[in-house]
Amino acid sequence: MRVGAIQSCYIPWRGYFDFIASVDLFVIYDDVQYSKGSWRNRNRLKMHDGLRWITVPVGVGGKPLIDEVNIVDQSKSWRNQHRELLTASLRQAPFFSEMIQLWLGVVGHGSQNLSRLNVALIRSICSYLQIGTPIVSSRDYHLSGMATGRLIELLLKVGARSYLSGPSARDYLDEDQFRKHRIRLEYKSYNYEPYPQQWGMFVDGITILDLIANCGCDAVKFLRSGVPDVVAVP
Repeated sequence: MRVGAIQSCYIPWRGYFDFIASVDLFVIYDDVQYSKGSWRNRNRLKMHDGLRWITVPVGVGGKPLIDEVNIVDQSKSWRNQHRELLTASLRQAPFFSEMIQLWLGVVGHGSQNLSRLNVALIRSICSYLQIGTPIVSSRDYHLSGMATGRLIELLLKVGARSYLSGPSARDYLDEDQFRKHRIRLEYKSYNYEPYPQQWGMFVDGITILDLIANCGCDAVKFLRSGVPDVVAVP
Protein backbone atom coordinates (compact mmCIF):
# COMPACT_ATOMS: atom_id res chain seq x y z
CA MET A 1 0.00 0.00 0.00
CA ARG A 2 1.27 3.44 -0.98
CA VAL A 3 0.70 6.07 1.72
CA GLY A 4 1.14 9.83 1.79
CA ALA A 5 0.93 12.27 4.70
CA ILE A 6 0.72 16.07 4.61
CA GLN A 7 -0.55 18.79 6.93
CA SER A 8 -3.94 20.22 6.05
CA CYS A 9 -4.06 23.45 4.03
CA TYR A 10 -6.76 26.00 3.31
CA ILE A 11 -8.17 25.46 -0.22
CA PRO A 12 -4.77 24.13 -1.44
CA TRP A 13 -3.38 24.12 -4.98
CA ARG A 14 -3.90 21.34 -7.53
CA GLY A 15 -0.66 19.56 -6.64
CA TYR A 16 -2.13 18.75 -3.23
CA PHE A 17 -5.01 16.89 -4.86
CA ASP A 18 -2.74 15.18 -7.36
CA PHE A 19 -0.79 13.96 -4.32
CA ILE A 20 -3.96 12.57 -2.70
CA ALA A 21 -4.97 10.85 -5.94
CA SER A 22 -1.49 9.28 -6.21
CA VAL A 23 -1.70 7.22 -2.99
CA ASP A 24 -3.85 4.41 -1.58
CA LEU A 25 -4.24 6.12 1.81
CA PHE A 26 -3.85 9.81 2.60
CA VAL A 27 -3.05 10.91 6.16
CA ILE A 28 -3.84 14.39 7.45
CA TYR A 29 -0.72 14.98 9.56
CA ASP A 30 -2.09 17.70 11.84
CA ASP A 31 -0.98 16.54 15.30
CA VAL A 32 2.32 18.38 14.78
CA GLN A 33 3.31 21.93 15.66
CA TYR A 34 1.59 24.77 13.86
CA SER A 35 3.84 27.25 12.08
CA LYS A 36 2.83 30.84 11.35
CA GLY A 37 3.01 32.13 7.80
CA SER A 38 2.39 28.69 6.29
CA TRP A 39 -0.29 27.31 3.97
CA ARG A 40 -2.32 25.99 6.91
CA ASN A 41 -4.64 29.02 7.05
CA ARG A 42 -4.12 30.81 3.75
CA ASN A 43 -3.74 30.53 0.00
CA ARG A 44 -3.50 32.77 -3.05
CA LEU A 45 -5.91 34.07 -5.65
CA LYS A 46 -5.11 35.54 -9.04
CA MET A 47 -6.68 39.00 -9.34
CA HIS A 48 -6.71 41.54 -12.18
CA ASP A 49 -3.73 43.30 -10.55
CA GLY A 50 -1.71 40.24 -9.47
CA LEU A 51 -1.74 37.63 -6.71
CA ARG A 52 -3.49 38.18 -3.41
CA TRP A 53 -3.49 36.21 -0.16
CA ILE A 54 -6.79 34.90 1.19
CA THR A 55 -6.33 34.19 4.92
CA VAL A 56 -8.42 32.58 7.66
CA PRO A 57 -7.91 34.53 10.93
CA VAL A 58 -6.61 32.27 13.69
CA GLY A 59 -5.57 32.68 17.31
CA VAL A 60 -2.15 31.22 18.05
CA GLY A 61 -0.62 31.42 21.50
CA GLY A 62 2.28 29.29 22.70
CA LYS A 63 3.12 26.31 20.51
CA PRO A 64 -0.18 24.64 19.57
CA LEU A 65 -0.51 21.64 17.30
CA ILE A 66 -2.19 22.31 13.97
CA ASP A 67 -5.40 20.55 14.97
CA GLU A 68 -5.60 22.66 18.15
CA VAL A 69 -5.69 26.01 16.31
CA ASN A 70 -9.03 27.81 16.32
CA ILE A 71 -10.50 30.48 14.07
CA VAL A 72 -10.77 33.72 16.04
CA ASP A 73 -13.38 35.66 14.06
CA GLN A 74 -16.64 33.75 14.40
CA SER A 75 -18.69 36.55 12.89
CA LYS A 76 -19.41 36.35 9.18
CA SER A 77 -16.83 38.99 8.32
CA TRP A 78 -13.94 36.76 7.17
CA ARG A 79 -16.31 34.49 5.23
CA ASN A 80 -17.87 37.51 3.56
CA GLN A 81 -14.44 38.90 2.73
CA HIS A 82 -13.34 35.59 1.19
CA ARG A 83 -16.52 35.38 -0.85
CA GLU A 84 -15.94 38.91 -2.14
CA LEU A 85 -12.34 38.07 -3.09
CA LEU A 86 -13.35 34.82 -4.81
CA THR A 87 -16.03 36.72 -6.70
CA ALA A 88 -13.65 39.49 -7.76
CA SER A 89 -11.12 36.92 -8.91
CA LEU A 90 -13.37 34.40 -10.66
CA ARG A 91 -16.83 35.83 -11.37
CA GLN A 92 -16.10 35.78 -15.12
CA ALA A 93 -15.02 32.12 -15.08
CA PRO A 94 -17.49 29.73 -16.75
CA PHE A 95 -17.94 27.51 -13.68
CA PHE A 96 -17.88 30.20 -11.01
CA SER A 97 -21.29 29.18 -9.65
CA GLU A 98 -20.21 25.55 -9.14
CA MET A 99 -17.02 26.63 -7.41
CA ILE A 100 -18.62 29.12 -5.02
CA GLN A 101 -21.36 26.67 -4.03
CA LEU A 102 -18.72 24.02 -3.35
CA TRP A 103 -16.84 26.43 -1.08
CA LEU A 104 -19.98 27.78 0.61
CA GLY A 105 -21.23 24.27 1.28
CA VAL A 106 -18.39 23.84 3.77
CA VAL A 107 -17.57 27.28 5.18
CA GLY A 108 -21.25 28.01 5.71
CA HIS A 109 -21.31 25.47 8.56
CA GLY A 110 -19.13 27.77 10.66
CA SER A 111 -16.45 25.41 11.98
CA GLN A 112 -14.43 26.98 14.80
CA ASN A 113 -11.40 24.72 14.29
CA LEU A 114 -8.96 25.41 11.44
CA SER A 115 -7.99 21.79 10.81
CA ARG A 116 -11.60 20.62 10.72
CA LEU A 117 -12.45 23.39 8.26
CA ASN A 118 -9.49 22.49 6.04
CA VAL A 119 -10.25 18.77 6.08
CA ALA A 120 -13.93 19.33 5.31
CA LEU A 121 -12.99 21.48 2.31
CA ILE A 122 -10.40 18.94 1.14
CA ARG A 123 -12.93 16.09 1.37
CA SER A 124 -15.57 18.08 -0.48
CA ILE A 125 -13.16 19.05 -3.26
CA CYS A 126 -11.93 15.46 -3.56
CA SER A 127 -15.52 14.35 -4.00
CA TYR A 128 -16.04 16.95 -6.74
CA LEU A 129 -12.85 15.82 -8.48
CA GLN A 130 -13.83 12.14 -8.13
CA ILE A 131 -10.80 11.34 -5.98
CA GLY A 132 -11.75 8.33 -3.88
CA THR A 133 -8.59 7.93 -1.77
CA PRO A 134 -9.44 7.21 1.90
CA ILE A 135 -8.45 10.11 4.18
CA VAL A 136 -7.54 9.53 7.84
CA SER A 137 -6.02 11.55 10.68
CA SER A 138 -2.59 10.88 12.17
CA ARG A 139 -3.98 11.71 15.63
CA ASP A 140 -6.03 8.51 15.57
CA TYR A 141 -2.81 6.46 15.63
CA HIS A 142 -1.46 7.87 18.94
CA LEU A 143 2.05 8.43 17.66
CA SER A 144 5.13 9.08 19.77
CA GLY A 145 8.68 10.08 18.99
CA MET A 146 9.89 12.80 16.67
CA ALA A 147 10.81 13.54 13.07
CA THR A 148 11.35 10.55 10.76
CA GLY A 149 10.95 8.04 13.59
CA ARG A 150 7.43 9.29 14.25
CA LEU A 151 6.56 9.03 10.57
CA ILE A 152 7.93 5.49 10.36
CA GLU A 153 5.76 4.54 13.35
CA LEU A 154 2.71 5.84 11.46
CA LEU A 155 3.63 3.94 8.30
CA LEU A 156 4.11 0.69 10.20
CA LYS A 157 0.76 1.11 11.96
CA VAL A 158 -1.15 1.63 8.71
CA GLY A 159 0.70 -1.17 6.91
CA ALA A 160 2.48 0.97 4.33
CA ARG A 161 4.92 -0.64 1.95
CA SER A 162 5.60 2.59 0.09
CA TYR A 163 5.64 6.23 1.18
CA LEU A 164 5.11 9.23 -1.08
CA SER A 165 6.60 12.45 0.29
CA GLY A 166 6.54 16.05 -0.78
CA PRO A 167 9.84 17.04 -2.44
CA SER A 168 10.83 19.58 0.23
CA ALA A 169 11.01 16.81 2.85
CA ARG A 170 14.19 15.53 1.20
CA ASP A 171 16.09 18.11 3.26
CA TYR A 172 15.17 16.50 6.57
CA LEU A 173 13.91 12.91 6.14
CA ASP A 174 16.29 10.20 7.36
CA GLU A 175 16.23 7.90 4.33
CA ASP A 176 18.21 5.22 6.15
CA GLN A 177 15.20 4.57 8.39
CA PHE A 178 13.14 3.72 5.32
CA ARG A 179 15.83 1.28 4.20
CA LYS A 180 15.94 -0.26 7.67
CA HIS A 181 12.18 -0.89 7.70
CA ARG A 182 12.04 -1.83 4.01
CA ILE A 183 9.62 0.93 3.10
CA ARG A 184 9.93 2.33 -0.40
CA LEU A 185 10.40 6.12 -0.41
CA GLU A 186 9.40 8.38 -3.30
CA TYR A 187 9.30 12.16 -3.68
CA LYS A 188 6.37 13.69 -5.54
CA SER A 189 7.08 15.55 -8.76
CA TYR A 190 4.94 18.54 -9.68
CA ASN A 191 4.79 19.49 -13.34
CA TYR A 192 1.47 20.51 -14.86
CA GLU A 193 -0.07 21.69 -18.07
CA PRO A 194 -1.60 25.20 -17.99
CA TYR A 195 -5.38 25.47 -18.10
CA PRO A 196 -7.69 28.29 -19.32
CA GLN A 197 -7.44 31.06 -16.72
CA GLN A 198 -8.63 34.61 -16.04
CA TRP A 199 -6.47 37.75 -15.99
CA GLY A 200 -3.70 37.36 -18.54
CA MET A 201 -0.66 35.09 -18.44
CA PHE A 202 -1.05 31.73 -16.72
CA VAL A 203 0.00 31.44 -13.07
CA ASP A 204 0.27 28.11 -11.24
CA GLY A 205 0.52 27.38 -7.53
CA ILE A 206 -2.74 29.11 -6.57
CA THR A 207 -5.86 27.64 -4.96
CA ILE A 208 -7.58 24.67 -6.63
CA LEU A 209 -10.75 26.81 -6.68
CA ASP A 210 -9.24 28.71 -9.62
CA LEU A 211 -8.96 25.50 -11.66
CA ILE A 212 -12.49 24.40 -10.71
CA ALA A 213 -14.03 27.78 -11.56
CA ASN A 214 -12.34 27.82 -14.96
CA CYS A 215 -12.71 24.16 -15.96
CA GLY A 216 -15.52 22.62 -13.91
CA CYS A 217 -15.51 18.82 -13.95
CA ASP A 218 -12.83 18.92 -16.66
CA ALA A 219 -10.43 20.04 -13.89
CA VAL A 220 -9.50 16.35 -13.50
CA LYS A 221 -7.78 16.54 -16.91
CA PHE A 222 -5.26 19.02 -15.49
CA LEU A 223 -4.50 17.26 -12.19
CA ARG A 224 -1.78 14.76 -13.06
CA SER A 225 1.89 15.70 -13.06
CA GLY A 226 3.68 15.08 -16.33
CA VAL A 227 6.91 14.05 -14.60
CA PRO A 228 7.44 10.72 -12.77
CA ASP A 229 7.97 10.74 -9.01
CA VAL A 230 11.56 10.36 -7.80
CA VAL A 231 12.47 7.05 -6.16
CA ALA A 232 14.91 7.61 -3.29
CA VAL A 233 14.66 4.23 -1.56
CA PRO A 234 13.56 1.35 -3.84
